[in-house]
Amino acid sequence: MEYLEFELPLKELQDQYNKACKLGEDNDVDVSETCQQIKDKLEAKRKEIYTHLTPWQRVQMSRHPNRPYTMDYINAICGDTFLELHGDRNFGDDKAMVGGLGKIGNQSYMFIGQQKGYNTKTRQYRNFGMASPEGYRKALRLMKMAEKFGVPIVTLIDTPGAYPGLEAEERGQGEAIARNIYEMAKVKVPIITMIIGEGASGGALGIGVGDRVFMLENTWYSVISPESCSSILWRSWEQKQIAADALKLTAKDMKKQKLIDKIIKEPVGGAHADRQKTFDTVSKTIAKTYEELKALSPKELINQRMDKFTEMGVYNE
Repeated sequence: MEYLEFELPLKELQDQYNKACKLGEDNDVDVSETCQQIKDKLEAKRKEIYTHLTPWQRVQMSRHPNRPYTMDYINAICGDTFLELHGDRNFGDDKAMVGGLGKIGNQSYMFIGQQKGYNTKTRQYRNFGMASPEGYRKALRLMKMAEKFGVPIVTLIDTPGAYPGLEAEERGQGEAIARNIYEMAKVKVPIITMIIGEGASGGALGIGVGDRVFMLENTWYSVISPESCSSILWRSWEQKQIAADALKLTAKDMKKQKLIDKIIKEPVGGAHADRQKTFDTVSKTIAKTYEELKALSPKELINQRMDKFTEMGVYNE
């Protein structure tokens, strides 16, 4: 089990609990009362920490190395019914963007999302979840396929941003993201969007135009990361906590600003603390939301989706 800096008090109590229990076993001594006292302290401290997380701490939670990624959700929700589809039929197959057909119950869905790696090798293979233009074009191809066959779309967002490399810009990164936003607004099947980790910039918005947009409790959604914001304003990453507060990037902030539809509560300790419970909650949310959306005609879906996004923000004509 890995711990973040603000979780270290939990590690100390957990170590005390483990040592006390082992001491009792090794010496055949009844330490049940002591173990229970430590366990109670551990539970109280866990509730205290996770009930009062700062925006920066939630950003850290969204990046927790044990947190489930897109393929973890897909494999847990769909099991062996998932069929991954590859390539944009133009340039190549972007490993940072995954997608394919899968089932929840008897209903088929087109799942699309960014995938991060679990170690140094797979992080490089997945390009740290930063998609290139071919990734967004692959996503759009799969959306068009879903539309053709009347299959609802589920997008799972978890990216620090679109890949900013020179080769990505040469292949039309900005155009690819803009095209996805434009085309998603007109897709004739329901689109359900889940932010399961980091939701940064156009990299997230490139697959983020949904009829319903949900955020897990310990995720963030913003035009820029706290570190990048800090480096622009203060020429240093040291002010990232102040930037996180100012950006209003948490799920609670997004809901207050009416930029998302609902916050999905996570188990105490984060999505990784009880993966199965998180997977079940996400699966049920997808199925329930589709039941609400499937009654709408394509025209109603498109009109509601476009109204939803055009009403966001404040502007003068």
